[in-house]
Amino acid sequence: MKTAHFILVFCLLALASPFAYASDPSPLQDFCVAINDPKDAVFVNGKFCKDPKLAKAQDFYYSGLNIPRNTSNPVGSTVTPVNVAQIPGLNTLGISLVRIDYAPNGGLNPPHTHPRATEILVVVEGTLYVGFVTSNTDNRLITKVLYPGDVFVFPIGLIHFQFNVGKTNTVAFAALSSQNPGVITVANAVFGSNPPMNPDVLVKAFQLDKNVVKNLQSKFWWANN
Repeated sequence: MKTAHFILVFCLLALASPFAYASDPSPLQDFCVAINDPKDAVFVNGKFCKDPKLAKAQDFYYSGLNIPRNTSNPVGSTVTPVNVAQIPGLNTLGISLVRIDYAPNGGLNPPHTHPRATEILVVVEGTLYVGFVTSNTDNRLITKVLYPGDVFVFPIGLIHFQFNVGKTNTVAFAALSSQNPGVITVANAVFGSNPPMNPDVLVKAFQLDKNVVKNLQSKFWWANN
């Protein structure tokens, strides 16, 4: 009987192990520069790979993260991503980067989640109020005010935000543990889905009047990243 239990536990662990990875799978080669043309290429981790012999420095390079971005939009922030779409050489390497610019007096990177990555953020200029919410049933809010040089981690999959509480522009950089972390902005996904979600669903979920729900669905939901 003990042997049978051991075998059962072993099988369950073996089945669960593929789902335990916290980031992209480790590469089995030095690099896999992504290309869009499948001719004479190999398909790896969502992208076709260039012949390694044809790789060049430009495949691993991006310029311009030193340039301030325009934050004149409804939420007062702009995210500049540097992932596999900008640097093809990031394919299979399990990492990416963003620059985030926040307008003074309330620039906001709205509540959102990255389904495929943990994020580590460092403030280089200004002051940010940041936080994330733990999963059900606790839904505990964990927050911190950050100043230049401060670092904060947002665990994979959890809803998080950054809010400029200062009177000047704020700039932060963040690394994410995926070549393509993805982003789901809560308000956009819920009230700005395409096609629109049945208002009755949102009325019951948020305990709101139906007219309020329809008004929210009619608004333009800004995607800043």
